[in-house]
Amino acid sequence: MKGLLKLTLLELKIFAREPMGLAGTILIPVAVFIAAGKALGPRVARADPAAGDFVMVGLPVLAALLIAFSAVLSLITIIAIYREGGILKRLRATPLRPHTILTAHVLVKLLLTAVTLALLVLAGRRFYPAGLHIPVVPFGVALLVTTLSILSMGFLIASLVPTARFAQPIAGLILYPMLGISGLFVPLGMLPPAVQSVALCLPVTYAVSLLKGILAGEPWLAHTTDLVALAITFVACTALSSRVFRWE
Repeated sequence: MKGLLKLTLLELKIFAREPMGLAGTILIPVAVFIAAGKALGPRVARADPAAGDFVMVGLPVLAALLIAFSAVLSLITIIAIYREGGILKRLRATPLRPHTILTAHVLVKLLLTAVTLALLVLAGRRFYPAGLHIPVVPFGVALLVTTLSILSMGFLIASLVPTARFAQPIAGLILYPMLGISGLFVPLGMLPPAVQSVALCLPVTYAVSLLKGILAGEPWLAHTTDLVALAITFVACTALSSRVFRWE
């Protein structure tokens, strides 16, 4: 545990030295959230139903997923850089166990996710119209579950990407198209049947359903299917990563 704590603090310090990494993980999701809220706020005030639904539900969910995606992209890039630079190989030669090394990276991403979520809540109170009430604790737990599931996908991608130069483009090509057919922007029922079938196989679809439901005040039991799907993704991707992960 002591080694895990020291390594986590070290990784956090290393990450904090990269301004672009901090901007992508924390500032960009918050900036998107604030800009969209200020742009759509007047329409909500005029009781525009479409804008109101997006601001009150869709936009917080989008911001939450951007947080998770930023964490995954950062994780994939760091793992690829560490592997290419021989850092993973040297870390593996230390008394630290492999799972401790990887857990430290996950803890850093979860900590940054919590910080960004807190900033989103503060931004919502400052820049959004009255009536936007985020159930912070349930929504935070739902985001934690979502982030863990998507991070497991990130580890699988990081296990397979050849070099750091290709890490983020490949991850982006895999993750962001999932968001487009997840039901966040267009209801699943309005998508072509073939696209619906693909969407139901993607974890981001269940993440969107979970986050939207918890934000709307629905009980957890109503999202058992979402939780099971995200749990299966986590277990499957973790198991595959353990088999194919390359330390050098």
